[in-house]
Amino acid sequence: AHGTSPPELSHEKTLSTMTDWPAARVRSTFIEFFQGKKEEGGAGDGHTYWPSSGVVPFDDPTLLFTNAGMNQFKPIFMGTVDPKSPLAPLKRACNSQKCIRAGGKHNDLDDVGKDVYHHTFFEMLGNWSFASYFKKEAIAWAWELLTSVYGLEADRLYATYCEGDQHKGGTVPPDEETRELWLQYLPADRVLKGNMKDNFWEMGETGPCGPCTELHYDRIGGRNAADLVNMDDPNVLEIWNVVFIQMFRNKDKSLTLLPGKHVDTGMGMERITSILQGKMSNYDTDIFTPIFDAISKKTGVRPYTGKVGKEDADGVDMAYRVVADHIRTLTIAITDGAVPGNDGRNYVIRRILRRGVRYAKQYLFPAGSQYEAGFFSGLSALVVEILGGTFPELNGNPALGLTPEKVSQMIYEEEVSFLKTLDRGIAQFEKFAKQDGGEGGQITGPHAFMLYDTFGFPVDLTLLMAEEKGMTVDSVGYEEKMEEQRRRSKGEAKEGEVPPSFLSLPSLPPSSAHSLCF
Repeated sequence: AHGTSPPELSHEKTLSTMTDWPAARVRSTFIEFFQGKKEEGGAGDGHTYWPSSGVVPFDDPTLLFTNAGMNQFKPIFMGTVDPKSPLAPLKRACNSQKCIRAGGKHNDLDDVGKDVYHHTFFEMLGNWSFASYFKKEAIAWAWELLTSVYGLEADRLYATYCEGDQHKGGTVPPDEETRELWLQYLPADRVLKGNMKDNFWEMGETGPCGPCTELHYDRIGGRNAADLVNMDDPNVLEIWNVVFIQMFRNKDKSLTLLPGKHVDTGMGMERITSILQGKMSNYDTDIFTPIFDAISKKTGVRPYTGKVGKEDADGVDMAYRVVADHIRTLTIAITDGAVPGNDGRNYVIRRILRRGVRYAKQYLFPAGSQYEAGFFSGLSALVVEILGGTFPELNGNPALGLTPEKVSQMIYEEEVSFLKTLDRGIAQFEKFAKQDGGEGGQITGPHAFMLYDTFGFPVDLTLLMAEEKGMTVDSVGYEEKMEEQRRRSKGEAKEGEVPPSFLSLPSLPPSSAHSLCF
């Protein structure tokens, strides 16, 4: 219920022998800290615990998935909240929000597995002020939580502030107020200017916006790492973004000050947990190790060793990461109403599922063992066990008529369907790769189309398999074959059911690409 304490996570509590900061304690400490905080001299109680919204935003057509904690509070920021809504009286809130970044503007799908920090599903710890407190309190409390409560070393923290764009002829002034506030806690060489891209947040082309301050943490320590902030260094990572929504972007691009100033923050749960547990990777924390243990037990594959790229010569570590990430995403998304399908978010779900099954089958079953349908879908029960205490809907979502068993069955049916063509598709891909020149060559458009049309390979799966062989895919030729199919359909297909265009799918970024979780 709104305004109550968040549920405890009993499964994670059993892991407390691993560390002083099991994931459950990280999460509950954040929420309880803000439940006890109210602005100086202000009336009323501390922050209200406001449960996470679902990851399928049925009431927001602008989003494929909920990708930030502030999504459900947009009516408050926009000034359009219904006076009768439970949101209307809200002044301060905190929670851990379920987020998915796959497909659309924020897409981390193609990077998952290649490194040790990307996820498609993650939790975002957040606190919000709706025309209540502002910069002074937000910065003071962020510092207090990180250093006094979580106990992070102050000399490993760096703060950024918005430099504005007036020096380029724009209208946004530098956020000197934020800089001065941070200088109360940090030396000047660790309070850093940030550009508009990194340190100015906008909801859209028009609407609420404002400068933000980011907190970065140096995993190494004992040095000045200022020049590594926002430089995609995995050891100097952004952990918290605090947005000060104080302006409104008008249609003519001018800015107007808002009468009510808001605070919107987001901290990556997986990242802060890795820091508190002394791990160099999110995947080495107790958020993922129970799933890795289950994978190893079910398959007999070697233990996870955390390697990436060429060091992960057999591809097993990447497969561990892909399977664990993807089964979390699928269990959460399907419980919240997504359905594997051929259009929009449902096609993203199908792509995630097929990517997970392919990695499991090709890399996680040692010689002499055989993949059996149910391996991948069977892991969803563990996701429910781990996260069901925090997100009770995983134990049953009566509004959608979904139980954990039904969710697992939906994943199983998709798994079985894809397995029928996966082996033949992989064999056909190998033939095409040889025909098309092998390493340094290009999978032709007709071949990529056949893999999609006949074997159910989403084109980004073909792209990934080609990349593994040092090959590319002829996107123009693929698109021509797609267009031929559209013409043959003569408009008979229902809108949205046409297979997705190669050009509408995200291209494969460099393996070193880094996407922030905030």
